[in-house]
Amino acid sequence: MTELIAGELAPLRPGVHRILAPNPSVLTGEGTNTYLIGQRNITLLDPGPDMPEHLDAIDAGIAKLGGQLERIVVTHTHTDHSPGAAALAKRHGVPVVGCDIDDDGYQDASFKADVSLSHGMQIDVDGEVLEAIHTPGHVGNHYCLLHHPSGVLFTGDHIMQGSTVVIIPPSGDMADYCHSLRLLLDYPLAALAPGHGHLIDRPRDEIETLLAHRQGREDKVVAAMISVGEADLDTLLPVAYEDVPASIWPVARLSLLAHVLKLQREGRAVCAADRWRLK
Repeated sequence: MTELIAGELAPLRPGVHRILAPNPSVLTGEGTNTYLIGQRNITLLDPGPDMPEHLDAIDAGIAKLGGQLERIVVTHTHTDHSPGAAALAKRHGVPVVGCDIDDDGYQDASFKADVSLSHGMQIDVDGEVLEAIHTPGHVGNHYCLLHHPSGVLFTGDHIMQGSTVVIIPPSGDMADYCHSLRLLLDYPLAALAPGHGHLIDRPRDEIETLLAHRQGREDKVVAAMISVGEADLDTLLPVAYEDVPASIWPVARLSLLAHVLKLQREGRAVCAADRWRLK
């Protein structure tokens, strides 16, 4: 597997290039992937953080391809994916395409869409189709984008390579997330281009593995609720997530909340005074 190098213009498929942002962390992995789609009239997908060195690398990539920027598209408005949009849109005089959402404490406050995405919207990229697929779950305004000629699906944070995404209620919803994963099985996918990590060449296998993982975690949550009885999240957490390091528990607690809310939505669990039990 080729090493990801920040700032490098990496060709992935004809008309598809990646530039890695220099923002590695526990949640972003090696950094956020920015994609350039097209050769002449270029669509920029997920500009990433507003870091001068990253924005300059994007400009250098566009120049190297010999094209011009036509638009900026964002999969969602978390702060590692969209903040670079405002500066680049102003610099190039191009529209920003995405979906606004109320701030839940995790959103990019600088983001403003000039054109709103909608499910099934087709964006023309050098005469080829980039189709928007609404995939709520990680966050309510999340979209994946399918590049029809290559079969590459740009997954943002819906699917990450080498890790599972965090679901943070209320904007994140576990039931929606699983439904959105199943929805993708209906599309002719050749590869997944995630917001973090390497290209994934077996998309159906990856999606089915993620669905199985989420179901397995839900089964552990249910088993924990049976074992512990009525309890708050902090009591359930070390039982339901005993297989992950304790250093990860603060993040895991967010997904635990998403799981019990899913059970509540399905009529399988109830909550009173912040204490949860199976119904």
